Amino acid sequence: MRTIAFYSPKGGVGKTAAAVNIAYLASQSQCKTLLWDLDPQGAASFYLAGAEMVKGKKLSKLLEGKSPIAKFIHEDVYPNLDFIPAHSSFRNFDIKLEHEAGNDMLRQMLAPLSEDTSLVVLDCPPTLSRLTEQVLELADAVYVPLVPTWLSLNSWIQLRDFAKDKKLGVKKLKPFFSMADRRKRLHREVIASPEDYLDQPLDIIIPYASVVERMGEEGLPLEVLAPRSVAAASFRQMWARIKQQLWKR
Repeated sequence: MRTIAFYSPKGGVGKTAAAVNIAYLASQSQCKTLLWDLDPQGAASFYLAGAEMVKGKKLSKLLEGKSPIAKFIHEDVYPNLDFIPAHSSFRNFDIKLEHEAGNDMLRQMLAPLSEDTSLVVLDCPPTLSRLTEQVLELADAVYVPLVPTWLSLNSWIQLRDFAKDKKLGVKKLKPFFSMADRRKRLHREVIASPEDYLDQPLDIIIPYASVVERMGEEGLPLEVLAPRSVAAASFRQMWARIKQQLWKR
């Protein structure tokens, strides 16, 4: 079982859209996939809603070890795609982790799924916290979406320094440009020389597109909503890179 995370310390950068689209593409390539929305805001549920909102359950029993993780899974939201939706109680996750210092709780929660799941995709909240530390420890790779702006690039520096300080494996961090608008001069300049700003950037650019915003309105991943769009093609390229990196051995 491989685990990847989509994370950014800055909100509004296209993190959840990337997590949902990559999870869907993975599932459609015959990879048994679990998407876990760890962000209490629960945006991933809107992108996967379809005709009915996917509701989460309180995390308390799972955190206390009274319920197995399987009870929180909505199976086959799409073929080969299972989903653990967020719940407002997820805000207590960090509190629990602080009291369980040294306990690799997230890894222990996911361990029972290893026989039936090929890929776990974690959609993470935009915080630098104990949960972030555990995600960085657990994940085989952490994909970091960045809008080509100075504020977003500054958030990358903060994350990179955080990972270095905590000795959590900076090489796991895979930054990529998201919501890129080539009509803007700054975006064009930053995109033109990514190595000047990022360490080991992923050679994928996710464009700013209204069709991505429609995912929330329609409750559909892009491959279902608008497979011929430029954004959908970019996510297909991204999944090809991720698959190559995860299973290159």
